[in-house]
Amino acid sequence: MSFPLEEQTEPGVEVPASRLGEILLGLQKISRHDLDRALEVQRSMGGRLGRLLISLGLVSEVDVYTALAQQAGLPLVRTEAFPSEQPETSRLNTGFLLAHNLLPLGAVQEGEVIPAFASADPRNDALRNALRLVFGEVPKIVFGLESEISSQLNEWYVQSASEGEEDGWGVPEASEFIEHLRDMASEAPIIQRVNQILAQAVAAQASDIHIETYEEKSVVRIRVDGEIFPIDEIDNKDAPAVVSRIKILSQLDIAERRMPQDGRTKLRVHGKEMDARVSTVPTMFGESVVMRLLEKNFDLLSLESLHFTPPTLQMFRQLLSIPHGILLVTGPTGSGKSTTLYASLQELEGENLKILTVEDPVEYRLQWLNQVQVQPQIGLTFAAVLRSFLRQDPDVIMIGEMRDGETAEIAVQAALTGHLVLSTLHTNSALGAIIRLINMGVEPYLITASVVGVLAQRLVRKLCAECKEPLPAEQARLAAATLGMQVQPGAVLYRPVGCSHCRSTGYRGRLAIHELLVLNDEVKRAVLERGSSLHGDEGAYAGGNLLQDGATKVFEGLTTAEEVLRVARQND
Repeated sequence: MSFPLEEQTEPGVEVPASRLGEILLGLQKISRHDLDRALEVQRSMGGRLGRLLISLGLVSEVDVYTALAQQAGLPLVRTEAFPSEQPETSRLNTGFLLAHNLLPLGAVQEGEVIPAFASADPRNDALRNALRLVFGEVPKIVFGLESEISSQLNEWYVQSASEGEEDGWGVPEASEFIEHLRDMASEAPIIQRVNQILAQAVAAQASDIHIETYEEKSVVRIRVDGEIFPIDEIDNKDAPAVVSRIKILSQLDIAERRMPQDGRTKLRVHGKEMDARVSTVPTMFGESVVMRLLEKNFDLLSLESLHFTPPTLQMFRQLLSIPHGILLVTGPTGSGKSTTLYASLQELEGENLKILTVEDPVEYRLQWLNQVQVQPQIGLTFAAVLRSFLRQDPDVIMIGEMRDGETAEIAVQAALTGHLVLSTLHTNSALGAIIRLINMGVEPYLITASVVGVLAQRLVRKLCAECKEPLPAEQARLAAATLGMQVQPGAVLYRPVGCSHCRSTGYRGRLAIHELLVLNDEVKRAVLERGSSLHGDEGAYAGGNLLQDGATKVFEGLTTAEEVLRVARQND
């Protein structure tokens, strides 16, 4: 097998992240805004830019490795160019290949005894030095997609071993370990342990379960009302079996422990049917697993259940009845944007409408929705799906998230050609969504022509009905003053106390506070005149801004001024 290899530049030298970003910008695979956002995340969390861009869903794996190969002056070898048969490389054992995700490709040229390899990181010093020790010189190493290399290695050295093939690569040990994991995961103690964790989480009304492996032990934590706390510990010798049990339930590959995986499963716990979205990520001491629990109770997915104030709910329904335009829901991660979108779709007469959704991932499955889940690794991005949607004769399109300018521009085109488009944006206020669209490259005149309204949303903790107490008059006056309001005669404000029903926090459950910006003539004129220099005091809010909406719920005795002030920040 022959590859047109060029000389590598200085081996093992880390190429500046900005150069990778500039290449992706030049190839028009990423926007400047998304690159800046990824670099900011990289500065705070560390890690390599390429891997970060893929994990954030901003760029596909193919695009990143194409840019890396171009950057290094090396070929990128895809699955179709892999050898049809497993090459002979007896000087390297299977464990080394699997640990370094290194794929043998056979001899580079006829008669050459040193084989070529494909790697997701051909410039890695440790890998190159190890191969130099084995072969006396560094062999030819080309780029390959991490996922494709891992899949091919799994097919050659893991699956074949489980079928009883003996090829002299030392595979049986890996196969036996996987079978041992599978056996442990199927034993009663592990099944009971997983069921116990699920039961505790559902009883506590948790939204997420986190299983994390550390050096000394593994910890199970759950997130309730936005706060995370531990509920159990697992011995590290049992943790892989617990993780494998969850993988089996979610139809994930238990042999794959080096790459992140995503899956979903259906559960019945305490008589409740649940959908669980499962994500696994390899960490230093084992795999981290997160299960997002979604109760299959669609009665909850109604606009009435989302605590809209009457003026906001009335105007929001009016906007939903408009046959074309963009209606956005904004807020940070975990603020209930997707729930509001699904509730909005429930309001529409799906039987008489063609409704298409593109999501990452699909959280709820509803009747009359044609739902598509994006898969960036194969090029199935939001923008790619949306282009196909416009040929599907839709009435309503729901976009899980507008992540880049290309997606936003296609959404604007859809709205201008007679479609109702619902989507989310990560901004801190309703007006901030307009500024974000301008920064994404959407012209202000297109925004005013297509966007009909923006709903900003936050979740605040609800006071526990069992233990809340009225605030003394003076404290109530001070609390109202912090919200810029005055206590009306007869109004009662409450404070959290804490009891067994709320785990002594004083809060139980969450509710939404909103601000609905309607793009009337005044707002459109401000957008056209000022563009991205819009200020927070402009706009027509149907029921007041976030702070005012939150104050309404404080006076209704649902939450506290401290909770509203904690989340109702207007700084974008």
